[in-house]
Amino acid sequence: MAKNKFNELFTNEDIRAKELRVIDPEGEQLGVISKRDALDRAEEAGLDLVLVSPNAKPPVARIMDYGKYRYQQQRKAREQRKNQKTIQVKEIRLSPTIDENDFQTKVRQGKKFIDKGDKVKVSIRFRGRAITHKDLGREVLERFASELADVATVEQKPKMEGRSMQLQLAPKED
Repeated sequence: MAKNKFNELFTNEDIRAKELRVIDPEGEQLGVISKRDALDRAEEAGLDLVLVSPNAKPPVARIMDYGKYRYQQQRKAREQRKNQKTIQVKEIRLSPTIDENDFQTKVRQGKKFIDKGDKVKVSIRFRGRAITHKDLGREVLERFASELADVATVEQKPKMEGRSMQLQLAPKED
């Protein structure tokens, strides 16, 4: 269907098929006619002949204002890009032996990220022999999740990946 990398459709003389099923500007089918007749009808109307379904048997072409059609497609794409929200994953690193004040600071930071609509990945890196106390790390992560339970839901429960344990939180759906 695509003519080139810009996803343009085949128009007027670029259409290779000898016979086409043609649709007029009002959406009425004109039937299967030759490419030459279809081009003549499009020219009479002051519009373009655009191949909309090249893989059909016979291919389907439509008589339309191609410039206006492309403009509308670009506007629609721009509107969709404007309305889409990008979600970022912010990471907060903790220690299995984190102090209470440091913990509360990290909780406030996590709340800020969640309020902005971002996901939060909380990780604990075990260093040296601390890896033998995975239960301490799990407790810290579960406590972090319970502190943010009013604004966030647990998307991924605490799990070990190498020498670190991770938990992922996402904003609550309203």
